[in-house]
Amino acid sequence: MAIDQSEARKVAHLARIAVTGEALPALAAELNGILHFMQQLNEVDVEGIEPMTGVEPMRLKRRPDVVTDGDMQPAILANAPDAREGFFAVPKVVE
Repeated sequence: MAIDQSEARKVAHLARIAVTGEALPALAAELNGILHFMQQLNEVDVEGIEPMTGVEPMRLKRRPDVVTDGDMQPAILANAPDAREGFFAVPKVVE
């Protein structure tokens, strides 16, 4: 299936892309290249091959689930530009 300039104009319109008349031949050629590549992919025999999520199987790194006491409020509030009574202070937004 080949895409001509009128088809490329329709695709650009549907994709809400502004394409000038002189850019239509290049767009049509690019879309034809994409379709050709898709046809090549359809020719590959993938019978019995499991889908992959990555190139090599890897387990995600996990941190140990350890309960901590926290108690870092003074250290955290030290980074705040404005803190009052143990909380972050922010400017009033709603009147």
